[in-house]
Amino acid sequence: MSQSGQRIGMLGGTFDPVHLGHLRSALEVHEALSLDRLHMIPAQQPPLRSQPQVSAQQRLALLKAGIGDTPGLVADDRELRRDGPSYSADTLAELRAEYGYQSRLVMVIGFDAFLRLTQWHQPERLFELAHLVVIARPGYNDPLPESLMELVEHRRVDSVETLMQRPCGGYLPLQLPSLMTISATYIRQCLVEKKSVRYLVPAPVEEAIEQGRLYQQRD
Repeated sequence: MSQSGQRIGMLGGTFDPVHLGHLRSALEVHEALSLDRLHMIPAQQPPLRSQPQVSAQQRLALLKAGIGDTPGLVADDRELRRDGPSYSADTLAELRAEYGYQSRLVMVIGFDAFLRLTQWHQPERLFELAHLVVIARPGYNDPLPESLMELVEHRRVDSVETLMQRPCGGYLPLQLPSLMTISATYIRQCLVEKKSVRYLVPAPVEEAIEQGRLYQQRD
């Protein structure tokens, strides 16, 4: 496939730490959207939450360990190479410049983050650069705030095929097959309390956390 016709996804997050819910969702998004590549991008400093306990480079290393050799998933450090807050619009602009205007560029977020979209930096610009795919979250059935409805409702499409007819500008709600309700907060709590996190994170991530003695302090 030519560079200009590729389907590229961006899945940002704190990944503090990356867990099987993140990775399984990433894989299912990759398959559902028939992506050529899904960039998983740790945030240096998420604008809407407190500073993570472990360093950005440690979170990136755990993400790389979790992804391993999974085809189509990429641990991308671009936000760690920028100073200041990690704005998704800036990251999308970089990806758009790399892949060209005709590539189908998709930003993937969870429904909980989606509810705060109007608080993001330059939310209108996101749609000038990419599509938005919103993953359903168990327990989140809130009606959309009026300001969010105004931002997204006229952009909504109901199928991947319709979304991919254009390079950017659409909004698609997406239900994934396995809604894994794993919480990074719960994982950090387990680690502080010296409880096992086996089957919550991939084995290489568990091993790296143990070797680095990460997440030993309470948030």
